[in-house]
Amino acid sequence: MNLASLLEPSVIKTPLEGAFKDEVIAELVELLVRAGKVMDRQGVLDALYEREAKGSTGIGGGVAIPHARCPEITDAVLAVGVAPDGVEFDAVDDQPVRLVFLLLGAPDKPGQAIEILADIGALVQMPGVYDRLSGARAAEEIIRVIEEARQES
Repeated sequence: MNLASLLEPSVIKTPLEGAFKDEVIAELVELLVRAGKVMDRQGVLDALYEREAKGSTGIGGGVAIPHARCPEITDAVLAVGVAPDGVEFDAVDDQPVRLVFLLLGAPDKPGQAIEILADIGALVQMPGVYDRLSGARAAEEIIRVIEEARQES
């Protein structure tokens, strides 16, 4: 899966304004609503908050990947946010999160979401990529870093 193909500047925000997990999730969902990729804002938020209640999606290393399957989604959608000062996300390593990848998947395509989650995990582990992404100040820069990392892998 080409992560950059799931992104466009309208679904990327740097810097994020929220200081807490729920605020950041709502901020990224709002980007997806404005981009026309999500219609049922509250249904999507409920699904994401329900998933977070089962365990934080703050995977450590300054990264969080809130995700959920939503009935209205037919193909995976992704939004990305950068929080330069970090956000409290109840991450597994108790560290603030600076990169948030919000993923919504189709209920009938679980494999697609799993592949994207794995791709995000591999991306942020590539040498220098986390620093470049978390230091990005423009949406286009994030897309460019992701595209360059894909070419390097």
